[in-house]
Amino acid sequence: MRACELCAGDGGEPLHADATLRVVAVDDALHPGFCRVIWQQHVREMTDLDPSARAHLMQVVFATEQAMREVLAPAKINLASLGNLTPHLHWHVIARFRDDPHFPAPVWAAPSGRAAVALPAGWRAALRQRLAELLPGGAAGP
Repeated sequence: MRACELCAGDGGEPLHADATLRVVAVDDALHPGFCRVIWQQHVREMTDLDPSARAHLMQVVFATEQAMREVLAPAKINLASLGNLTPHLHWHVIARFRDDPHFPAPVWAAPSGRAAVALPAGWRAALRQRLAELLPGGAAGP
């Protein structure tokens, strides 16, 4: 069995963390603004969490979506919790733009050939700040 990449590392640039989870910006050249909300413990499914932990996780997923909508102004946000390749509970929160290489198809579809969207300088710091406002008591990333 292969090692879990989300247990072994951050999984992206840290934007927010608390004792139970972390939010990271994923370095994805085709999809800037791609974030993940990662449960700190290695669990496979949402139902492995008790109801209060599930509610907290979803609160952070929704806060991440809200912050991304406010900071990045995408056409759409995609939410997904798959874990087929990495069976460690995490949610993908993906900003979608009308001119991104896959829009309106899923991010996992073949790209259209359009160039990746360029986001404004400082977008990660702006997301970090907005998450701190929406989720008081957590720690910001570096």
